[in-house]
Amino acid sequence: MLNTDHPRVAGHVAWVLTRADGTTETGEADNLVTLMGLRRYAEAGADIGGVPPAATGMKLGTGSTAPATTGAGAALATYLSNSHQALAGTPSASTVSGKRRITYVATWGAGKATTGSAITEVVIVNNSLSDATSPEASTLARVLLSPSVPSKGALDTLQVTWTHDLG
Repeated sequence: MLNTDHPRVAGHVAWVLTRADGTTETGEADNLVTLMGLRRYAEAGADIGGVPPAATGMKLGTGSTAPATTGAGAALATYLSNSHQALAGTPSASTVSGKRRITYVATWGAGKATTGSAITEVVIVNNSLSDATSPEASTLARVLLSPSVPSKGALDTLQVTWTHDLG
């Protein structure tokens, strides 16, 4: 059984919002790996059949539900329309301070995920990247951003870099 009280997967998210005029705003937050994400790492490493699929992308939201390994906090609370985004290439792996680090990156270009509201949550998902929320069963990790990403204009670009340290 997985120990979801003290997971050995630590996550961190950094975001950069580049405005149309070239100015940038940034933020960072620690994230929570969901039970599905923990299962993905553990079962893939053990070569167990039926392992949850690998990450396909990220989605953004405007909700405020506290992150949790299971239940309502383990999925996107309030999906931001047109925010489904494929990962920017294959996730990379490196070793940092004796831990294995997996890095995921997604970039929302001009016209994508445009909103006048703050973007407060991000999830890594492993299902099809349709313009809709993803359920808990397809959410590998979730973060509630603090500080949140301010409104994203039609000509702005948002990049989210997400790391998971295993060990």
